[in-house]
Amino acid sequence: MQKERTRPIHGSEAEFGGLSRESWCELFAQLAEGSVQALERLYAVASRRLYGLALWHTGSPEDAGDVVQEVFVRVAEQRRLLEQVRDPRSWLLTVAFRLSVDVIRRRRRRPTESLDAHELLVAPECEPERALDADRASRLLASLPEAQRDAIYLRHFTDCTFKEIGTITGVPTFTAASRYRLGLRRLRRLVGGSS
Repeated sequence: MQKERTRPIHGSEAEFGGLSRESWCELFAQLAEGSVQALERLYAVASRRLYGLALWHTGSPEDAGDVVQEVFVRVAEQRRLLEQVRDPRSWLLTVAFRLSVDVIRRRRRRPTESLDAHELLVAPECEPERALDADRASRLLASLPEAQRDAIYLRHFTDCTFKEIGTITGVPTFTAASRYRLGLRRLRRLVGGSS
């Protein structure tokens, strides 16, 4: 029986970006050793952000849940290789992003609802003004090209650098930064024109 090397999650570590690079690498090393506690910890630390990325990209809660499940299946299947991963956070986001792309490709082969039918941002039910703002922001974000939406999501909701965004989406860093800036510029024009 293997000895489990774990430590409790504290405060901001419950957020996806809250772990240091060393902590991510340590967690992946524990996974490579077969630690069930490390898998549970990874799920606690990463699942919400992975789900958010998948939901953002697919527009479907069911598909997003399937993507997260598949990410963890891949973690389990490739556990012996995880110790070699240099940037675990980016690796997880890349796997989730690519699985989301696969979902969308499969979906194109069958009829689906438009992304316009799904909210990208949701406000608490008790705040009607924020609900209107979230609805408007969702409509404006949905009108952006997919690549720009992805760059904005990865930058603002997962705290990725442009280099990480490029790695995740499979484009050069400059292209990732350009997509982000173009998306923000377009959003500003849309906000100005839809007041």
